[in-house]
Amino acid sequence: MPITKTETGTRSHEDSDVLTSHEEPCSLIVWNDEVNTFEWVIVTLEEVCGHSHEQAEQCAYIIHFQGKYAVKQGMYDDLKPMCDAITERGINATVEVIAE
Repeated sequence: MPITKTETGTRSHEDSDVLTSHEEPCSLIVWNDEVNTFEWVIVTLEEVCGHSHEQAEQCAYIIHFQGKYAVKQGMYDDLKPMCDAITERGINATVEVIAE
């Protein structure tokens, strides 16, 4: 925590929010289930993630056969709203830090 000198000569501590800082690269993971159709997953990836139809279709097949797939990578603050939008549509999704 940095210490700064104020105009009165006293010291104060600047607060920094370390727990909510998400500077590490993350992946948006979409999980397979037995409920959602391929078409619904494809439309969701197009609308939420901005994928082309072909890209969304490929992701859907990988999700189906592998059980999950990282459909997008980026910073947590960018991926979290997308994750929320996907889960609001009834599709399981998580944001995970990319392991180095």
